[in-house]
Amino acid sequence: MIIAKHIHVTGIVQGVGFRPFVYGLASRFGLCGWVINTSAGVDIHIEGAEANAHSFIEKLSSELPPLASLDSITVNDVLVENFSTFNIQPSNHIEGAFQPISPDVALCADCERELFDPNDRRYLYPFINCTNCGPRFTIIKDLPYDRPTTTMADFPMCDDCRAEYENPLDRRFHAQPVACPNCGPLVQLRNPASGHISNIEMRLTAILKTRQLLGEGKIIAVKGLGGFHLACDATNENAVNELRRRKGRAGKPFAVMFANLTTLKRYCEVNEEEAALLTGHEKPIVLLKIKAKTNIAHFVAPDMDTLGAMLPYTPLHHLLLDQADEKLQAQYAPPVLVMTSGNFSEEPIAIDNEDALERLAPLADAFLLHDRDIHVRCDDSVARVDGEELVFLRRARGYAPYPVSLPFDSRPTLAVGGELKNTFCLTRDRYAFLSQHIGDMENAEVYESFEKNVEQLSHLFRVEPEIVAHDMHPGYFTTTFAERLNVRRVPVQHHHAHIAACMADNKLDNRKVIGLSFDGTGYGTDGAIWGGEVLLASYADFERVAHLQYLPLPGGDSATRHPWRIAVGYAEALGLELNDLPFMQALDEKAVEIVRQQVRKELNAPRTSSMGRLFDAVASLGGVRSDVSYEAQAAIELEVLSKRFVNGAASYPYQIKDGIMLLGDLLQGVIDDVRSNQPAGLIGARFHQTLCAMAVDICKSTRNDTGINEVALSGGVWQNQTLLTLARERLSNENFVVYSHNQTPANDGGLALGQAVIANYSS
Repeated sequence: MIIAKHIHVTGIVQGVGFRPFVYGLASRFGLCGWVINTSAGVDIHIEGAEANAHSFIEKLSSELPPLASLDSITVNDVLVENFSTFNIQPSNHIEGAFQPISPDVALCADCERELFDPNDRRYLYPFINCTNCGPRFTIIKDLPYDRPTTTMADFPMCDDCRAEYENPLDRRFHAQPVACPNCGPLVQLRNPASGHISNIEMRLTAILKTRQLLGEGKIIAVKGLGGFHLACDATNENAVNELRRRKGRAGKPFAVMFANLTTLKRYCEVNEEEAALLTGHEKPIVLLKIKAKTNIAHFVAPDMDTLGAMLPYTPLHHLLLDQADEKLQAQYAPPVLVMTSGNFSEEPIAIDNEDALERLAPLADAFLLHDRDIHVRCDDSVARVDGEELVFLRRARGYAPYPVSLPFDSRPTLAVGGELKNTFCLTRDRYAFLSQHIGDMENAEVYESFEKNVEQLSHLFRVEPEIVAHDMHPGYFTTTFAERLNVRRVPVQHHHAHIAACMADNKLDNRKVIGLSFDGTGYGTDGAIWGGEVLLASYADFERVAHLQYLPLPGGDSATRHPWRIAVGYAEALGLELNDLPFMQALDEKAVEIVRQQVRKELNAPRTSSMGRLFDAVASLGGVRSDVSYEAQAAIELEVLSKRFVNGAASYPYQIKDGIMLLGDLLQGVIDDVRSNQPAGLIGARFHQTLCAMAVDICKSTRNDTGINEVALSGGVWQNQTLLTLARERLSNENFVVYSHNQTPANDGGLALGQAVIANYSS
């Protein structure tokens, strides 16, 4: 019996080899009909024997191409039209329709083999790709995902590439960035001062010269998938120090790219889960424990016990780092390169050639450019492995804009995120499209990038917002942006958004949980600076049931760069004596007295319940760091020192009174340990244990009052792996169900997701 079925498929099904997979599957089961890409997904019409049609539908979801991901399959009976073949039809634009877009994908194993095969026509070609790898999100301009709607439109295919592109059984069938040396993008090496070093006819020339310059200790701006990197030899202390000086980045760790996994394992501890993450399709920067006594320059990651490591993810990276190919060996290259974002500190990463040549000229000795435009700026993702789970610190390349699946149908919504580590979120139906990392909204360039990305993603996903959600803080740039839009605005409290983001990340429905929202700063409903909050929260509303004691922050936001001010201010407010402590001896007496006067007279010393600032105070008291050069530096270094002491460390005394976590006894305990010359690591370990004990006590008392047994952990402080592990274990031992972030960062990079879901439950 001949039957006909119409099948509509949604998900990541374009640019990932889904249509040739469907074509092959139809041929395998002797079916006729067609498959077509549309702006709304993929439509399939099949005709044939009933048993074969059912087998086709079953295999459609069970034998997917490696990069495809299905959200839904809708099957309907239709009339038989007596097709005699199965074919792939040209794509169809549907007004207003949308679908998820594949993130950029790292070079696949097949293309890597061809890249280093002297007999392959793409041997050593820096833009080799296929259906299973290469740029996606960063080159797409519109849907459906076809070459004319990408930045590859400027590169007409040669006959050989066209034959591969049009062959449904070829690995490069409808691979939109497909190219070769005869028709595709090319690289060139340029000197910012004197013009071209080499405008390559032979593509190898620029790469060999770049390898030479890196070996000589030069700093090279390298154009990648989503922007420029600044690269230098990670084992050359002078080169690394010079990069820090030029970039204006005093202490924040640099990311490092290794030639291969074997090389990486000589420098870092790598377990099975970390190796899988490093070598997967996404290839993010992964935080790994660094081995002792390596030749990595100290100032790559000063005072850290981890290294942000990644493997080559573009063919160009492979060519710069390869240690085996005979032609490339003609010029030595370091097997380990610093690969940090191509920008001055706090500016957006450069993506345009001319802009990079102008803006990065003071930073780079030479520029390795190419002529394929980057349409969407996208930094590297940063992640770590927590047990067997992936944890994001920054979600961008390789993951964005893959959507978070919502547990409810949403209205078209734009959530503009926060001021630091900004991302924004667009929702439609059951999709929440969280943008790539935008950055800190501290200058006009980042704000301009934010506006451009909102416009781009709103267009791609056909979202015309009915609601715009924003932080309650009236002074945020994102709040100002939201106020300019002519749609209903929903202000969302910062810490409520954190907990809602964790709930949505874990696909919870609208029910109350105990939320431990611990971070550095957030505008409270009382106008104070919150950050150590215990909330009873759902998507619809929240109640603040406990918080850290309010203490003064002398100098306001400026104190975050000077932890000693926080320590002195807290001690002054609590009546604690500090003058004999070692860290005080290096401070200017007049500056200390000014801070104390600010506290006494309540001058520019706003109240804060911030957990992040408490970490700063303890780090300063313990002599870890009095001043910082990047956000959370003191807290991060305190955690590093604490790790070896944390097991078995005793808690400090603490009090919880009427929902207030009082800090006088805790800080006095820290001071007493400093006076008795206890190591900073032990002080930090006891501090971590104390925070966990306080959190468990608060959660238990809240459960006694409410019967609620679920706890959500969110906010930047939960990036502290030591604290997260301790708290989760202790809460689980007390029979709590504990949720933490998995698909989104716990820091402000996940905030927009929480804003979006809250806005959808607002009346």
